[in-house]
Amino acid sequence: MADSTWWPILVHSVRTAVAAVVSVLVAKLFRLPEAYWAPVTTLVITQSSLGAALAVSWQRLLGNALGAAVGAIVATYFGPNLLVFGVSIFILGLLSYVVSSSRSAYRFAGVTLAIVLLVPRAGPAWRIALHRFAEVSIGIGVALIFAFVWPESEDKPADKG
Repeated sequence: MADSTWWPILVHSVRTAVAAVVSVLVAKLFRLPEAYWAPVTTLVITQSSLGAALAVSWQRLLGNALGAAVGAIVATYFGPNLLVFGVSIFILGLLSYVVSSSRSAYRFAGVTLAIVLLVPRAGPAWRIALHRFAEVSIGIGVALIFAFVWPESEDKPADKG
């Protein structure tokens, strides 16, 4: 393979790795208990352009906020119960429609709800939900900053000479 073929892959890999590491460091700076959610989110959000990153980021942030809020309320008053979980997922679907979000936001909300409600942890549910929201928000923020300050170059078509 020619060197020009490897250059975009090399740059993309370095950019992605640096963004993921920065996400972990920022989450650890805030002493968040599950700092790994920040780089997971950064890796999900990282897109080829700032416009694409903004679109998915908004849906992820909105879904994360809905899932964390519903998860905190439900976990506080009902605890981890399969029926409550199912009803909560249904309610999230209705709430997602009311706030005019996409199905993507609904999926993100469901993931956050499941993590807040079903993963056993010590501590109040609102704290778990707040941590989850903060961890994901850091990942989104880092991904957007990288999309702005270190934009990914668009792939160019190969020469057909």
